[in-house]
Amino acid sequence: MTPEICDVIPLVESGWGHVRVLVVGDVMLDQYVWGEVQRISPEAPVPVVRALLRDEKPGGAANVAMNLAGLGASVTLIGFAGGDREQLTLEARLLEQGIDAQLISVSHAPTTTKLRILSGHQQMLRLDSEAEAKFSVENYRELTRRVVSGLEGSAVVVVSDYAKGGLSEEVCQTIISEARRRSIPVLVDPKNRSFARYRGATAICPNLKELAIATGESALDLEPLLDRGQMLLSDLELDYMAVTLGEKGIAILRSDLRIHAPAVSQQVFDVSGAGDTVIAILALALASHVPIGTASHLANIAAGIVVGKVGTVPIRREELLGALSENLPQQMEDKVLQLDHLLMRVARWKANGHRIVFTNGCFDILHVGHIRLLEEARRKGDRLIVGVNSDSSVRELKGLSRPIVAEGERSQVLAALSAVDAVIIFAESTPLRLIEAIRPDVLVKGGDYTEETVVGAREVRAWGGRIELIPLVRGFSTTQLIASAAERTRMTPAAVMA
Repeated sequence: MTPEICDVIPLVESGWGHVRVLVVGDVMLDQYVWGEVQRISPEAPVPVVRALLRDEKPGGAANVAMNLAGLGASVTLIGFAGGDREQLTLEARLLEQGIDAQLISVSHAPTTTKLRILSGHQQMLRLDSEAEAKFSVENYRELTRRVVSGLEGSAVVVVSDYAKGGLSEEVCQTIISEARRRSIPVLVDPKNRSFARYRGATAICPNLKELAIATGESALDLEPLLDRGQMLLSDLELDYMAVTLGEKGIAILRSDLRIHAPAVSQQVFDVSGAGDTVIAILALALASHVPIGTASHLANIAAGIVVGKVGTVPIRREELLGALSENLPQQMEDKVLQLDHLLMRVARWKANGHRIVFTNGCFDILHVGHIRLLEEARRKGDRLIVGVNSDSSVRELKGLSRPIVAEGERSQVLAALSAVDAVIIFAESTPLRLIEAIRPDVLVKGGDYTEETVVGAREVRAWGGRIELIPLVRGFSTTQLIASAAERTRMTPAAVMA
């Protein structure tokens, strides 16, 4: 992993600062029927699929919006729909992700749908339903009115053109000119044979086939094709072009530079929606002033995640963070976290199938007994989170002369241990609120407890977790260490702690 990618991790973790993105384009509803094939139809030589599972997901421009929202952006989506059941389903799915869906109902044009029938990972059939009638001048006028209004406060615009009629040349040029007047960058996912309607955009993001059609070059001869793409930049007044190359990665074309970001090795189940993920990452990177070379590597990593799934499935922030930081060594200061950041890491770890272990204590004067407990706790799962009592809660539990070591120093010492993956300070008398928020798979305490006396044991067992009690190391406790120090110096324990 490059240093530049490592530098982006805090930005991804923050949800890209919840930057506002405006998405305009052809929205769709992707429908899926999963089943199994056991025989051939007696009516015709076709397989009979016995339906087992059905699902409906936002597609097209709506999937771009879902990717952006899943990465933490604040998203407004504008496009046409049919005022039908499919539009209601689409709006409900988008609302679940906090997307402001401003879908314009057009009664004579049903919502575009793509019905895919699958058996295992194999797509058996795709059935498309879409409008044949053209949209009216009034329809386009309402669309551009909403776009101009939506530009206020937006950091970047994504134009997702699936050539379904929702984006005429005039509409594209209005969006681009209005955005440029406000110094807002515009990224375009093109599906039209000619890229002329996107003139003046910041960038366009075609795949190999789309670029080949637009330039007349063969998609099989990569270098001449990319040369022609580079030549288009000045003609179309573009800053750059991001060309997705399938298993070869992404090529960034600038007038004076060409960057190739190799694809991340991944078992590919379904490439549908990968381009939506790429443009979502590039849009957020552009809005956050991330260098385009770094952004292209990041987009490749994200695309590698979504092609490993079946169907149109948007990227989630914790999945991207998991792929970015799976093998990234953590520094001490990266492990002491507030609750909101800890929960994001927990979601990331769980998304990668990791078992979460939680333990807690005062850890005032760290000793060998603590070390043994933490090392054994770590062996019970894949990630160990340690809850540390705050100074005020230690005083409530141990008396006014404690703690000897302040909460900041105690948490940093714990974070320096290789067995510990995260540390959080809590002020309550018990860690129950933390346990309920984290929902660990394993709850660990010392052998001086029983399961009945462990705070949170009932809750952990309720969601399928387990309790582990680690035997104590005899002769080691903070109280004994203080008493021993007092004996050696012939002072009272209170005087030692003063």
